[in-house]
Amino acid sequence: MVYLAPLFLLALSNVFMTFAWYGHLAHKEKALWIVVLVSWGIAFFEYWLAVPANRLGHQVYSAAQLKTIQEVITLVVFVGFSVFWLKEAISWTTALGFCFIAFGAALVFRGAA
Repeated sequence: MVYLAPLFLLALSNVFMTFAWYGHLAHKEKALWIVVLVSWGIAFFEYWLAVPANRLGHQVYSAAQLKTIQEVITLVVFVGFSVFWLKEAISWTTALGFCFIAFGAALVFRGAA
């Protein structure tokens, strides 16, 4: 449970953060000040998930591992968000680049003691 709870919380926090940072791109007609305020409000809830995820996760993962987990989850969430919310295709070069990042993430865990 201690190993999985941070992953679940980080996944949820990344959904919130992805909408906070990129959700407004589907609503470019809205004034910038409005989308900034809405994004800030969404990010508030992201913090309520990310901070406990890192607090719990640090019991079993190093800080570097937590950051690596968060980055890989961010890429996975972002791909889904891009395709389903923004209606953008993911190119093979983007997919390959994300695979290289995932390979780098695996190296972080390989070197863990």
